Amino acid sequence: MTSLDTQSSGSSRPAADPLDFDRLEALAGRLRDEFRSATPFPHVVIEDFLPQETAERVRAEFDETREGWDLYHHYNENKLAVSSLEPLGPHTRALFDALQSRRFVDLVEGLTGIQDLISDPDLDGAGLHKIEPGGFLNVHTDFLAHGKNRTWSRQVNLLLYFNRGWQPEWKGDLEFWDAEVTRCERSIAPLFNRCVLFHTAEKSYHGHPHRLACPAGETRKSIALYYFRDEGAARAVSSTHYRPLPGDPLLKRWLVVADRGLLRAYSIAKRYTGLSNQLVSRILKRF
Repeated sequence: MTSLDTQSSGSSRPAADPLDFDRLEALAGRLRDEFRSATPFPHVVIEDFLPQETAERVRAEFDETREGWDLYHHYNENKLAVSSLEPLGPHTRALFDALQSRRFVDLVEGLTGIQDLISDPDLDGAGLHKIEPGGFLNVHTDFLAHGKNRTWSRQVNLLLYFNRGWQPEWKGDLEFWDAEVTRCERSIAPLFNRCVLFHTAEKSYHGHPHRLACPAGETRKSIALYYFRDEGAARAVSSTHYRPLPGDPLLKRWLVVADRGLLRAYSIAKRYTGLSNQLVSRILKRF
């Protein structure tokens, strides 16, 4: 395992390999059956995903990232995201490069059994994600068609967490729901250096619908990356599909669906007009 330079994170240079590929490839072989048999949809949780020093460096740069944050604030979502590599520190950029490398994509193929995967240099919807106190992400399935590459279908999500000392009462767990959205099948705490990989499909309902109750100054930090497959023909426009939960009052159920309709209109506009995520964030905030 290659260690990182011990200079300060502002001036240090990243290691050549921010991932321990040999370890992860061995894990992928052992976790293949667990991924494919998991319920309510294929997924796996990998602890201590990064070498410890890499994880610490990236977490430090996460806190130091001041520019490039876009606010996604509408009825179904309240979070911040950076979807460009430019504002990121050197260790974080090196990690993104490794996670999008052919070697890592091959590893994901081997673990999931999904072939012909490709990484996304545009980071469509991906990047750094940060949830502040009071933030949330309602239960949903993800958009399945890439915003720019019309023949790409989304296949796999990777979520990697950078939260030290996370407490259960802060309500930041990732929830996996059944296909009918009648019950939560699994709840996963967003603990430091924990990685979650799951198959993205029409019924892979997930989210963290409870408003964060962490103290002021704390945030829920994660990296999200998505892996696609080129289907060779244009895919139908799709958008994030939010669902109300059992017990939600009628007004909330109506607002969840109404907001979903706005996102559908945005997805169509984005494909055919080049409408930006930043602009739609400002528009949706008004609703």
